[in-house]
Amino acid sequence: MSKLSLIIKREYLTRVRKKSFILGTLLAPVGLLIYMLVVFGLTKYQGGNEIKVVVLDDAKMIQQIPDEQGVRFIPAGTKTLEELKEEVKQNQIDGVLRVPPLANFKQKEHTVFYYSEDKLAPDKSNLIERRIAGKIKEFKMDSLKLDAEQLKQLESEVSIDPESINGKEDTQSKYTAGIGLAVGGIMMFLLFFMVLMYGQMVMRSVMEEKTNRIVEVMMSSVRPFDLMMGKIIGAGLVGLTQVVAWVVLSGAVSILVPMVMGFDAPPPTSIAGAPEIDPEMVQGTGLQIMSELSRQNWPLITFSFVLYFLGGYFIYASMFAAVGSAMGDDLGEGQALVWPATLPLVLAFYIVSMAGWRNPDSGLMVFASIFPLFSPVVMPFRMAFNPPWWQVAISLAMVIGTAILFVWLAGRIYRVGILMYGKKVTFKELGKWLFYKG
Repeated sequence: MSKLSLIIKREYLTRVRKKSFILGTLLAPVGLLIYMLVVFGLTKYQGGNEIKVVVLDDAKMIQQIPDEQGVRFIPAGTKTLEELKEEVKQNQIDGVLRVPPLANFKQKEHTVFYYSEDKLAPDKSNLIERRIAGKIKEFKMDSLKLDAEQLKQLESEVSIDPESINGKEDTQSKYTAGIGLAVGGIMMFLLFFMVLMYGQMVMRSVMEEKTNRIVEVMMSSVRPFDLMMGKIIGAGLVGLTQVVAWVVLSGAVSILVPMVMGFDAPPPTSIAGAPEIDPEMVQGTGLQIMSELSRQNWPLITFSFVLYFLGGYFIYASMFAAVGSAMGDDLGEGQALVWPATLPLVLAFYIVSMAGWRNPDSGLMVFASIFPLFSPVVMPFRMAFNPPWWQVAISLAMVIGTAILFVWLAGRIYRVGILMYGKKVTFKELGKWLFYKG
């Protein structure tokens, strides 16, 4: 077995046997389980106790409002505002809602007044505003003799369905763009966090061995370049092992939790003024989305994801390895070397977040998907939108070439920095190390 293989094996086994790795791998699905339980609990949470609100309608526009979501609406009857305020002070009711008359029917904004000793929660405030607005709308329609059903017929929903003009079979639908954004966004997030997390894992490994002086013993029988490459490949395999474990365990949790806990979909609720949901329309929409997902070129997307992950990982892991070897005992001073290695990855993330969602084929996105320090994050996002093959080819070639170049440059820095102690390293010093002979 070669020395490189031994280093890879040592780096891999040392990390996967650590309690922190085992706990982190097992606790991630547990965290997913807790997250699912919290989300389920929040969907059932009603947001506090029920409040009693008396509606004082000065213009007799508001009829009885049904109770909903912790708010009980009570008509004022013949009571005056002062009498109702006294009831609030005596804790008989929680608040008084006074609805003044409209100045005219052209008035779009209308202010109502809420009297209470307690602050009104935002969710209940929004609920009251929607209910009063709906009642005022009904009052206007009745006063103007407008037919509610005829007004509903005036409403139209427009959606764009792309069609081919060259006689080819249509392969797009109105959901194509949305599905592309979802698939591309998931790939972008995964690549960003995986490359950043496992690249920093390499840096910490190099720093630990340098600080503990273990590397001095290892360098007596191993070349610096082999040691660095062993750490990069070993940490990458650790990351892939953890990702596979997370995917398997998270998938099991996602399937088993609803079965064990008996989570059922909440029954459809009818909200006043809101259109009713057609079950057949929902089912049809779901089938169209599934069909659109099946149209995605998953073999190409998966293959490109692996290639860009490997390319991006080697680019950034080599930079982090070089930074780790150059850091001294003062980690605070060494942080100045970390941000140049992290900045391109963060910029790529923001380019996709700001520009990619609006137009995946814009000039900025095309440049970012080809520029090798950005493309491991940007191009996988664009793959869901079928970019031209020549852009993908150029991007891959530049990523592979840059990965090879950065590994070589990092090796030049690593061989000098890993055995240097007690000296503050600057970027100028790193540049000199690249041209050291030996």
